Amino acid sequence: MAAQGPRGRLASSLPRLLLGLAALAVPPPPAAAPEPPPAALRAGHAASSLPAAATAPRTRYLLYDVNPPEGFNLRRDVYVRIASLVKTLRKSENWVLVLPPWGRLYHWQSPDILQVRIPWSEFFDIPSLNRNIPVIEYEQFLAESGGPFIEQIYVLQGYAEGWKEGTWEEKINERPCIDQLMYSKDKHEYYRGWFWGYEETRGLTVSCLSVQGSASIVAPILLKNTSAQSVMLDRAENLLHDHYGGKDYWNTRRSMVFAKHLRVVGDEFRRKYLQSTDEADRTHYKEDWTQMKVKTGTALGGPYLGVHLRRKDFIWGHREDVPSLQGAVKKIRSLLEMLKLEKVFVATDAVEEEIELLKKLLPEMVRFEPSWEELELYKDGGLAVIDQWICAHARYFIGTSVSTFSFRIHEEREILGFDPKTTYNRFCGETEKNCEQPTHWKIVY
Repeated sequence: MAAQGPRGRLASSLPRLLLGLAALAVPPPPAAAPEPPPAALRAGHAASSLPAAATAPRTRYLLYDVNPPEGFNLRRDVYVRIASLVKTLRKSENWVLVLPPWGRLYHWQSPDILQVRIPWSEFFDIPSLNRNIPVIEYEQFLAESGGPFIEQIYVLQGYAEGWKEGTWEEKINERPCIDQLMYSKDKHEYYRGWFWGYEETRGLTVSCLSVQGSASIVAPILLKNTSAQSVMLDRAENLLHDHYGGKDYWNTRRSMVFAKHLRVVGDEFRRKYLQSTDEADRTHYKEDWTQMKVKTGTALGGPYLGVHLRRKDFIWGHREDVPSLQGAVKKIRSLLEMLKLEKVFVATDAVEEEIELLKKLLPEMVRFEPSWEELELYKDGGLAVIDQWICAHARYFIGTSVSTFSFRIHEEREILGFDPKTTYNRFCGETEKNCEQPTHWKIVY
C-alpha cells in the first residue's frame, strides 16, 4: 500500500517499516500445543454433522467374522444371528453393524478372478438390510472411524470342559484362549490378522470369550465390560439363534434381498430360456420387503423343475443321503413326468466330467453358464445367487439333504408364497433307509 502513495507519505512511514523489520528478526515465542479436536470432529463424525453430533449419542460399531472354511450360505445364517444381537444392543445404545467383506470362500474356486474385499452390495440390497437394522460396509467404517483400527476383538470359543449332559444353560465367560490365535503382534504391539483382506487393519486388544448360548448373550459384555467404540466378534458362528423361525428371524431373513442387478439377470434368463415371468408365474415381488406379505400357496412358479444337486465335498464325505448322478437323474425324470414339465433347471457344483455326463443323461437340462465377462462381473457368489433365484421361481423344487444352499432356496420360496409341498423336497441316497424330507419352517409376519 505504502509503495503506491506519494513520496512524502513513503518517507514518513520508513521508521515504522524499519521497526517492523527488526521485530521480524526476533524469534517468535514457542507455539502452544495444538488443542485436541472437538469430540464431534473425532472418529465417527463429519464436520457437516457438528450441530447434531454435539447432542447425538456416540455410535458404536459391531464387526464380526466366521471360521474361514464356512461357505456363503452358512455365513448368511450367521448374519441373521448377529442381527438379533444388534437389535438387543440398540435397546441400550446406538450400535451399527459393519458388514464383513466377502472373499476366499471354499466354493469360490474360479481361477484368475480376484475375489477378496467384496462388499455386500455386490450380492445384497443394502437399503433393504437397513430397513431391519443399521448396517454399513467396511469401507464406510474405515472412513467414519478415523483409521483402520478395531479397538477390541473377542474370539468366541466353546468351553474347554465341553458341555456336560443335563440341563442346558446359557453362559459366557472371559477365558484363556483354547486354540492358538489367528492374530500376531507387530512391532508396534498392534494385532495383525486376516481382516477380510484389508492388510492395513489392526486390532488393539484381543481376548477370548467362552460362550454357550444364543447371540444376545454377548450383549451384557459389550455394554458393560468394554467401552471400545469398535468391537469385533470373531468365530461368530459359535453363537446360536435367539429365536429361530420366529418373527424376528423372518424379518431379518426377508431383509436379505438379493442385489437388483443379480435378480434382473436371473429374471431375464427365466424369460428367455424357461418361459417364466412373474405375471404368468404369480411371483410378484415388492422392492420394499416390509410391504410384501404373500399368502402361502398363491405362487404358481415357472413351467420348469428346479434342482439343486450338491456334489464335491458332499460325495467326498461319503454321505449316504446323497444320490449318485444316475440316481438323481432317475428321480428328476420321475418328477418331470409327474408334474408334466419338459424343462429342468439344475444348480450344481459338479465337476466338468459330471456336467458332461448329466448333459448326456438329461438332455432337458438347462443351466446358467456365464461368459468369462459375466463371471468376472458377478463373481462366484453372484452366480450362486442367480442360481438360487432361478430355482426359487420353479414350479417345483428338489434340493440336497442338509445343504444350506437348498435351505436358502426353501426360504426364498416361502417368501414368494409357494405351496410347501412344492418346496421342501430333497433327493434320497440309494442306500438310505429313512429318507426324511426337510422341515417346513412357516414364514411369520
